[in-house]
Amino acid sequence: MLSEAIAQVRLQGSDWLRGALVGEEGLTGPEMASAEDPGLFGPQSVMWRVHSDGAMLIGGLRSLLFQTLHPLAMAGVAEHSDYEDDPWGRLNRTGRFVGATTYGSTAAAETAIEIVKRIHVRVEGTAPDGRPYSATDPHLLLWVHATEVDSFLAAFDRYGEGKLRDAERDQYVAEMGEVASRLGSETPPTTYAELQDCLNDFKPECEAGDQARTAVKFLLAPPVPLWLRGSYGIITAGAVTLLPTWARRELKLPVPPLADPLVVRPAAAAMTRTIDWLMTARQHERTSNPSL
Repeated sequence: MLSEAIAQVRLQGSDWLRGALVGEEGLTGPEMASAEDPGLFGPQSVMWRVHSDGAMLIGGLRSLLFQTLHPLAMAGVAEHSDYEDDPWGRLNRTGRFVGATTYGSTAAAETAIEIVKRIHVRVEGTAPDGRPYSATDPHLLLWVHATEVDSFLAAFDRYGEGKLRDAERDQYVAEMGEVASRLGSETPPTTYAELQDCLNDFKPECEAGDQARTAVKFLLAPPVPLWLRGSYGIITAGAVTLLPTWARRELKLPVPPLADPLVVRPAAAAMTRTIDWLMTARQHERTSNPSL
Protein backbone atom coordinates (compact mmCIF):
# COMPACT_ATOMS: atom_id res chain seq x y z
CA MET A 1 0.00 0.00 0.00
CA LEU A 2 1.09 3.56 -0.71
CA SER A 3 0.61 4.59 2.93
CA GLU A 4 2.94 1.80 4.08
CA ALA A 5 5.58 2.82 1.56
CA ILE A 6 5.38 6.44 2.71
CA ALA A 7 5.64 5.33 6.34
CA GLN A 8 8.75 3.29 5.54
CA VAL A 9 10.37 6.20 3.71
CA ARG A 10 9.54 8.42 6.66
CA LEU A 11 11.18 6.03 9.11
CA GLN A 12 14.29 5.69 6.97
CA GLY A 13 14.53 9.46 6.61
CA SER A 14 14.08 9.88 10.36
CA ASP A 15 16.83 7.41 11.16
CA TRP A 16 19.21 9.03 8.68
CA LEU A 17 18.51 12.51 10.02
CA ARG A 18 19.00 11.47 13.64
CA GLY A 19 22.24 9.75 12.69
CA ALA A 20 23.46 12.89 10.92
CA LEU A 21 22.65 15.06 13.94
CA VAL A 22 23.92 12.90 16.81
CA GLY A 23 25.67 9.94 15.20
CA GLU A 24 25.40 6.53 16.83
CA GLU A 25 25.94 7.84 20.34
CA GLY A 26 22.65 9.51 21.10
CA LEU A 27 21.13 9.39 24.57
CA THR A 28 20.03 5.95 25.71
CA GLY A 29 17.04 5.27 27.96
CA PRO A 30 18.81 5.60 31.34
CA GLU A 31 20.46 8.84 30.20
CA MET A 32 17.18 10.51 29.28
CA ALA A 33 15.28 12.83 31.59
CA SER A 34 12.43 11.15 33.43
CA ALA A 35 9.67 11.90 35.91
CA GLU A 36 12.08 11.06 38.72
CA ASP A 37 14.92 13.10 37.22
CA PRO A 38 13.71 15.77 34.76
CA GLY A 39 17.26 16.92 34.04
CA LEU A 40 18.38 20.52 34.21
CA PHE A 41 15.13 21.94 32.83
CA GLY A 42 12.32 19.40 32.40
CA PRO A 43 9.46 19.03 29.92
CA GLN A 44 7.77 22.27 30.99
CA SER A 45 10.79 24.32 29.92
CA VAL A 46 10.84 26.46 26.80
CA MET A 47 14.11 24.75 25.85
CA TRP A 48 12.32 21.44 25.35
CA ARG A 49 9.85 23.11 23.01
CA VAL A 50 12.35 25.13 20.97
CA HIS A 51 14.98 22.42 20.66
CA SER A 52 12.51 19.83 19.38
CA ASP A 53 11.60 21.97 16.37
CA GLY A 54 13.02 21.54 12.88
CA ALA A 55 13.91 25.22 12.83
CA MET A 56 16.91 24.32 15.00
CA LEU A 57 18.87 23.32 11.90
CA ILE A 58 18.49 26.80 10.43
CA GLY A 59 19.28 28.37 13.79
CA GLY A 60 22.34 26.20 14.25
CA LEU A 61 23.82 27.18 10.90
CA ARG A 62 23.04 30.84 11.55
CA SER A 63 24.90 30.66 14.86
CA LEU A 64 27.99 29.18 13.18
CA LEU A 65 27.99 31.92 10.54
CA PHE A 66 27.47 34.58 13.21
CA GLN A 67 30.24 33.24 15.46
CA THR A 68 32.88 33.57 12.73
CA LEU A 69 32.74 37.34 13.19
CA HIS A 70 34.75 37.34 16.43
CA PRO A 71 38.44 37.01 15.43
CA LEU A 72 39.53 35.32 18.66
CA ALA A 73 36.69 32.81 18.70
CA MET A 74 37.28 32.13 15.00
CA ALA A 75 41.01 31.60 15.58
CA GLY A 76 40.25 28.88 18.11
CA VAL A 77 37.98 27.10 15.64
CA ALA A 78 40.40 27.49 12.71
CA GLU A 79 43.42 26.21 14.62
CA HIS A 80 41.88 23.50 16.80
CA SER A 81 38.76 22.24 15.04
CA ASP A 82 38.65 19.59 12.34
CA TYR A 83 35.45 20.97 10.85
CA GLU A 84 36.79 20.83 7.26
CA ASP A 85 38.01 17.23 7.53
CA ASP A 86 35.17 15.91 9.69
CA PRO A 87 32.10 18.17 9.39
CA TRP A 88 29.68 15.38 10.29
CA GLY A 89 31.66 14.55 13.41
CA ARG A 90 31.57 18.19 14.46
CA LEU A 91 27.80 18.27 13.88
CA ASN A 92 27.35 15.04 15.86
CA ARG A 93 29.27 16.37 18.85
CA THR A 94 27.31 19.61 18.89
CA GLY A 95 24.02 17.77 18.50
CA ARG A 96 24.83 15.39 21.36
CA PHE A 97 25.76 18.28 23.64
CA VAL A 98 22.54 20.17 22.95
CA GLY A 99 20.54 16.98 23.33
CA ALA A 100 22.18 15.98 26.61
CA THR A 101 21.87 19.40 28.24
CA THR A 102 18.26 19.74 27.09
CA TYR A 103 16.74 16.27 27.33
CA GLY A 104 19.27 14.32 29.37
CA SER A 105 19.16 13.34 33.00
CA THR A 106 21.00 15.62 35.41
CA ALA A 107 24.00 13.29 35.33
CA ALA A 108 24.01 13.12 31.51
CA ALA A 109 23.83 16.90 31.22
CA GLU A 110 26.60 17.46 33.76
CA THR A 111 28.80 14.87 32.06
CA ALA A 112 28.34 16.58 28.67
CA ILE A 113 29.27 19.94 30.18
CA GLU A 114 32.39 18.55 31.87
CA ILE A 115 33.53 16.96 28.59
CA VAL A 116 33.27 20.31 26.80
CA LYS A 117 35.10 22.09 29.61
CA ARG A 118 37.97 19.60 29.40
CA ILE A 119 38.22 20.14 25.66
CA HIS A 120 38.23 23.92 26.11
CA VAL A 121 41.30 23.74 28.34
CA ARG A 122 43.34 22.49 25.38
CA VAL A 123 42.11 25.17 22.96
CA GLU A 124 44.45 28.13 23.22
CA GLY A 125 46.91 29.96 21.02
CA THR A 126 47.58 33.21 19.21
CA ALA A 127 45.25 34.74 16.65
CA PRO A 128 46.58 36.09 13.31
CA ASP A 129 46.49 39.63 14.76
CA GLY A 130 48.85 38.60 17.57
CA ARG A 131 46.33 38.47 20.39
CA PRO A 132 46.22 35.38 22.60
CA TYR A 133 42.99 33.42 22.87
CA SER A 134 41.64 30.63 25.03
CA ALA A 135 38.40 28.69 24.79
CA THR A 136 38.11 29.00 28.57
CA ASP A 137 37.96 32.82 28.28
CA PRO A 138 34.62 33.76 29.91
CA HIS A 139 34.20 36.64 27.45
CA LEU A 140 34.56 34.42 24.37
CA LEU A 141 32.25 31.85 25.93
CA LEU A 142 29.67 34.61 26.30
CA TRP A 143 30.00 35.51 22.60
CA VAL A 144 29.44 31.93 21.49
CA HIS A 145 26.53 31.58 23.91
CA ALA A 146 24.82 34.83 22.90
CA THR A 147 25.03 34.15 19.18
CA GLU A 148 23.70 30.63 19.67
CA VAL A 149 20.73 31.68 21.80
CA ASP A 150 19.86 34.55 19.47
CA SER A 151 20.08 32.24 16.46
CA PHE A 152 17.86 29.53 17.91
CA LEU A 153 15.29 32.14 18.88
CA ALA A 154 15.42 33.90 15.52
CA ALA A 155 14.91 30.62 13.67
CA PHE A 156 12.09 29.48 15.93
CA ASP A 157 10.34 32.85 15.78
CA ARG A 158 10.32 32.74 11.99
CA TYR A 159 9.97 29.05 11.20
CA GLY A 160 9.01 27.27 14.41
CA GLU A 161 5.71 25.57 15.16
CA GLY A 162 3.87 28.27 17.09
CA LYS A 163 5.24 31.56 18.35
CA LEU A 164 6.76 32.39 21.71
CA ARG A 165 5.26 35.02 23.95
CA ASP A 166 7.60 37.67 25.32
CA ALA A 167 7.70 35.95 28.71
CA GLU A 168 8.55 32.61 27.07
CA ARG A 169 11.33 34.25 25.07
CA ASP A 170 12.78 35.65 28.31
CA GLN A 171 12.45 32.24 29.95
CA TYR A 172 14.35 30.59 27.12
CA VAL A 173 17.20 33.09 27.42
CA ALA A 174 17.38 32.48 31.17
CA GLU A 175 17.30 28.69 30.77
CA MET A 176 20.08 28.72 28.20
CA GLY A 177 22.04 31.01 30.51
CA GLU A 178 22.21 28.18 33.05
CA VAL A 179 24.21 26.07 30.60
CA ALA A 180 26.49 29.00 29.76
CA SER A 181 27.20 29.66 33.42
CA ARG A 182 28.09 26.01 34.00
CA LEU A 183 30.53 26.22 31.07
CA GLY A 184 32.27 29.22 32.64
CA SER A 185 30.78 32.11 30.67
CA GLU A 186 30.71 35.70 31.82
CA THR A 187 27.35 36.51 33.38
CA PRO A 188 24.91 35.57 30.60
CA PRO A 189 21.78 37.58 29.78
CA THR A 190 18.55 36.50 31.44
CA THR A 191 16.05 38.34 29.22
CA TYR A 192 15.68 38.86 25.49
CA ALA A 193 16.37 42.59 25.88
CA GLU A 194 19.59 41.83 27.75
CA LEU A 195 20.56 39.39 24.99
CA GLN A 196 20.22 42.09 22.34
CA ASP A 197 22.23 44.52 24.47
CA CYS A 198 24.92 41.85 24.87
CA LEU A 199 25.21 41.33 21.12
CA ASN A 200 25.36 45.07 20.50
CA ASP A 201 28.19 45.34 23.01
CA PHE A 202 30.16 42.77 21.00
CA LYS A 203 29.80 44.59 17.66
CA PRO A 204 32.99 46.71 18.03
CA GLU A 205 34.98 43.48 18.50
CA CYS A 206 33.65 41.88 15.33
CA GLU A 207 35.19 41.72 11.88
CA ALA A 208 35.44 39.14 9.12
CA GLY A 209 39.08 38.18 8.63
CA ASP A 210 40.54 35.55 6.34
CA GLN A 211 39.77 32.74 8.77
CA ALA A 212 36.14 33.84 8.97
CA ARG A 213 35.76 34.00 5.20
CA THR A 214 37.28 30.55 4.82
CA ALA A 215 34.88 29.13 7.38
CA VAL A 216 31.86 30.85 5.83
CA LYS A 217 32.78 29.58 2.38
CA PHE A 218 32.92 26.06 3.79
CA LEU A 219 29.65 26.41 5.69
CA LEU A 220 27.83 27.62 2.60
CA ALA A 221 29.11 24.78 0.42
CA PRO A 222 30.28 21.79 2.50
CA PRO A 223 30.88 18.36 0.95
CA VAL A 224 27.32 17.06 1.23
CA PRO A 225 25.93 14.30 -1.02
CA LEU A 226 24.48 15.48 -4.32
CA TRP A 227 20.94 14.45 -3.35
CA LEU A 228 21.15 16.59 -0.21
CA ARG A 229 22.46 19.80 -1.77
CA GLY A 230 19.07 21.26 -2.60
CA SER A 231 17.80 20.84 0.96
CA TYR A 232 21.03 22.17 2.41
CA GLY A 233 20.80 25.17 0.10
CA ILE A 234 17.37 26.00 1.53
CA ILE A 235 18.70 25.73 5.11
CA THR A 236 21.64 27.93 4.15
CA ALA A 237 19.43 30.59 2.59
CA GLY A 238 17.20 30.57 5.66
CA ALA A 239 20.21 31.00 7.95
CA VAL A 240 21.78 33.82 5.92
CA THR A 241 18.59 35.85 5.68
CA LEU A 242 18.14 35.60 9.45
CA LEU A 243 21.52 37.19 10.21
CA PRO A 244 21.52 40.81 11.39
CA THR A 245 22.03 43.20 8.49
CA TRP A 246 25.36 44.40 9.86
CA ALA A 247 26.63 40.83 10.12
CA ARG A 248 25.62 40.01 6.53
CA ARG A 249 27.41 43.12 5.31
CA GLU A 250 30.58 42.26 7.21
CA LEU A 251 30.53 38.70 5.86
CA LYS A 252 29.65 39.93 2.36
CA LEU A 253 26.49 37.84 2.18
CA PRO A 254 24.02 39.99 0.22
CA VAL A 255 20.36 39.06 -0.03
CA PRO A 256 18.65 40.11 -3.30
CA PRO A 257 15.57 42.31 -2.85
CA LEU A 258 12.36 40.32 -2.32
CA ALA A 259 14.28 37.01 -2.34
CA ASP A 260 13.63 36.47 1.37
CA PRO A 261 9.84 36.93 1.50
CA LEU A 262 9.08 35.48 -1.94
CA VAL A 263 11.48 32.55 -2.16
CA VAL A 264 13.48 31.81 0.98
CA ARG A 265 10.74 31.96 3.61
CA PRO A 266 8.23 29.69 1.83
CA ALA A 267 10.93 27.16 0.97
CA ALA A 268 12.51 27.20 4.45
CA ALA A 269 9.11 26.94 6.14
CA ALA A 270 8.27 23.86 4.04
CA MET A 271 11.69 22.37 4.77
CA THR A 272 11.27 22.91 8.53
CA ARG A 273 7.90 21.19 8.60
CA THR A 274 9.32 18.30 6.58
CA ILE A 275 12.11 17.92 9.13
CA ASP A 276 9.52 17.89 11.91
CA TRP A 277 7.54 15.23 10.03
CA LEU A 278 10.64 13.06 9.74
CA MET A 279 11.84 13.56 13.31
CA THR A 280 8.50 12.47 14.77
CA ALA A 281 8.35 9.28 12.71
CA ARG A 282 9.35 6.93 15.53
CA GLN A 283 6.92 8.58 17.94
CA HIS A 284 4.15 8.20 15.35
CA GLU A 285 5.07 4.55 14.84
CA ARG A 286 4.84 3.82 18.57
CA THR A 287 1.47 5.59 18.78
CA SER A 288 0.11 3.64 15.81
CA ASN A 289 1.56 0.34 17.08
CA PRO A 290 1.36 0.25 20.90
CA SER A 291 2.95 -3.21 20.95
CA LEU A 292 6.30 -1.80 19.72
